[in-house]
Amino acid sequence: MESPIPTVLSSSEVLGDSEVAAAAAMVRELMEVIETVGSYAGFRKTQRKDCLNLVRRLKLLVPLLEEIKDQVGNPLGVSGSGMDSLVSLKKALLGAKKLLKNCNHGSKIYLAMESEAVLSRFHGVYDKLNQALDGMPYDELGVSVEVKEQVELMRMQLKRAKRRTDTQDMELAMDMMVVFSKTDDRNADIAILERLANKLELHTIADLKAETAAIRKLVKHRGGHNETVQQILDLLGKFKLIVGIDETVSLDGPISTRTLRRCQSSLIPNEFLCPIILEIMTDPVIVATGQTYERESITKWLNSNHRTCPKTGQTLDHLSLAPNFALRNLILQWCEKNNFELPKKDTYPSSDTYSADLMEEISLLVKDLSSSHPNVRRDAVMKIRMLSKENPENRISIANTGGIPGLVQLLYYPDSKIQEHAVTALLNLSIDETNKRLIAREGAIKAIIEILQNGTDEARENSAAALFSLSMLNENKILVGNFIGIPPLVNLLQNGTIRGKKDAATALFNLSLNQANKSKAIKAGIIPPLLRLLDDKNLDMVDEALSILLLLVSHPEGRNEIGRLSFVETLVGIIRSGTPKNKECAVSVLLELGLNNSSLALAALQFGVYEPLREIAINGTNRAQRKANSLLQHMSKCEHIP
Repeated sequence: MESPIPTVLSSSEVLGDSEVAAAAAMVRELMEVIETVGSYAGFRKTQRKDCLNLVRRLKLLVPLLEEIKDQVGNPLGVSGSGMDSLVSLKKALLGAKKLLKNCNHGSKIYLAMESEAVLSRFHGVYDKLNQALDGMPYDELGVSVEVKEQVELMRMQLKRAKRRTDTQDMELAMDMMVVFSKTDDRNADIAILERLANKLELHTIADLKAETAAIRKLVKHRGGHNETVQQILDLLGKFKLIVGIDETVSLDGPISTRTLRRCQSSLIPNEFLCPIILEIMTDPVIVATGQTYERESITKWLNSNHRTCPKTGQTLDHLSLAPNFALRNLILQWCEKNNFELPKKDTYPSSDTYSADLMEEISLLVKDLSSSHPNVRRDAVMKIRMLSKENPENRISIANTGGIPGLVQLLYYPDSKIQEHAVTALLNLSIDETNKRLIAREGAIKAIIEILQNGTDEARENSAAALFSLSMLNENKILVGNFIGIPPLVNLLQNGTIRGKKDAATALFNLSLNQANKSKAIKAGIIPPLLRLLDDKNLDMVDEALSILLLLVSHPEGRNEIGRLSFVETLVGIIRSGTPKNKECAVSVLLELGLNNSSLALAALQFGVYEPLREIAINGTNRAQRKANSLLQHMSKCEHIP
């Protein structure tokens, strides 16, 4: 006797042969999409965690698709509703693929600038995946209980991921803010630019070439130049200068002089061209990795705070440069044979001789840090301060010859000028990641905090900057908080010079990424001076203040203190008449307040926030539009708005 047709399907719901074939093809396509995204291996650092998590979750769908694939072969196995679910799932997966591809190949600078927008796109993908799976007719598709439970687990993970608030990318926020500021006098600081280049993984020639190509695609996709693109180009140009490439970054302008010169070099054997400037080498030298560069180019690279090989990205074991006589002879022979005249270049002293002389000088200066004569100590620490500012080799040499313990001892020396030089030298040395740990291990953080409390204005400013630099390491964030370093930073924020306030704000932002430090900052009284900064337009620190407040408002104690009606009124004023960036930050803070306390959202309405919010939702920055729309939706739930 024939088996009865399952009651879940009517004759009108059963797919025909062509539809069955289409369903089978669609399942194969969905599996290929998951396989493709699983092959991506270069996710940008700013989105890497979200990308890897999404790929891992998409792979959990493979067993589901395999079981559906088996069922599709049965003409009675797929209904119209099942086909609709597959279509919805296809749209969701293609959206995920597009997002992951962008995070794999897109501009690193753009993805960092628009990290909030990208996170919103991830949330949109999560929603589409959940909606597609929500109506999935598991029984009709012959899906086993085990696979169904696995899919439901994935859906729960997607919902949790949407609620999660990570601070992983927020460490970029202050550096990005400083670099893009038109008024902050630190925006050309080499240490900030280098730190940003390292975070964005744009510190090799290959990285920067790939970034330039990605920006070209971005401009083409967006349909031309705008202010955001120009900001990206300006920052890319600064990164290229750090690497040692001195050229104007242009996507559609005329060819630069250097580009013309490179075109003339097209017939020169590739091994004769310097990998940095792509010009024929007149004085080729070998670095520790065995790669050869033009001496002038690699010297500029090393003097720009680098300790890696530009071509390979490997860390250099030493910074000595050895002349490549064999290659130079080959170049001279080729030039003579091809009637090619080498460009005239300045000659350089022997690198080995220079390094030996410098090492001896540094060694003597480190010894003088312990001299019994105050003037000798003062001269030594002042010279070490200057040397530590010049290049990475000096910073490493000073540390290797025992300079850090000597400098830390001088932080306690009863001479304010010596203290000032010592803390500034340690600030310079802390640019090196290894030195950050060495400085903390020698007990410097506690001494730096004492100078922050009692030193000269310049010493206090540089102490705040040093604490910011050292606290880039999470373990040092904890140390600064435990050594009661936050109250004197709050005091500097309130009573310091303009530069002191900026350095204190930068340090406090970084330290407040640690949850325990948020509570300490709030108890230290950080909120009143932050609110005063919002009213002091001369300081131009509204963005910095709002960025810190956005961190603190995620803490219950912070919300309790910040959530006063007077502050809500101040936020509404900024939303109404601030700069685009001011408005973006203010809307973000108000949204966080309103989501946790609906009465504050209603108070903002009474202060007249509705019309400015609607304007921002239409004409604001990408991030501001999203936040404004979220806030408007929340307000409509609190009080019905037509």
